[in-house]
Amino acid sequence: MRWKKAISIVCMALSLLAVTACGGQQAAQNGGGKAAGTAAAEKAPAKAKKVLVVYYTNTHRTEQVAKAIAGETGGDLYLLDLENPYTTADLDYNNKSSRVYQEHDDPSLRNVALKNAKPANWQDYDTVFVGYPIWWGIAAWPMDTFVKSNDFTGKTVIPFATAYSSGMGSSADQLKEMAGSKGSWLQGRCFTGTLQDSQVKDWVKSLGVK
Repeated sequence: MRWKKAISIVCMALSLLAVTACGGQQAAQNGGGKAAGTAAAEKAPAKAKKVLVVYYTNTHRTEQVAKAIAGETGGDLYLLDLENPYTTADLDYNNKSSRVYQEHDDPSLRNVALKNAKPANWQDYDTVFVGYPIWWGIAAWPMDTFVKSNDFTGKTVIPFATAYSSGMGSSADQLKEMAGSKGSWLQGRCFTGTLQDSQVKDWVKSLGVK
């Protein structure tokens, strides 16, 4: 009978060892899974910032710059569409009877209605470029309507302009004021003379916007 008792004791001991080994293996598997999950979380890439390139153009120069910016940043292009577009005669700034000349002389006429003043998913964009031609030293006033229609809180705003000879003037400061100084407005740039995409791309790279 003693040998039967001895066999029982040995079997019990082997069973305990098997249970202990399985438990340790399971714990190791669970621990490994947790570590892998933590590592994956640490390696998760940061959320890419969304860029919107808003512009108004009447000679396509501003559009050329806007497209170069969008190409460099991967941003979305957004052309402002006027309810009552300017004709060539309207834009004759040498004619005192032209629409744009009268709007220049009477600021109350500058409230230019837009078909698309508010972009869809506006809240999703982190960085907004705003582009326009320079008219009499300030931003072409269709851009005024866009700026007044949107809340720039929490956004980085980067103005850009086009002109044949003049610079930015006070255009960016005036737009920032129209926006209620909301958002972080960076120093903009006016592109003059012959436009080259390489100039635009070099400028965008210097901003560190991606």
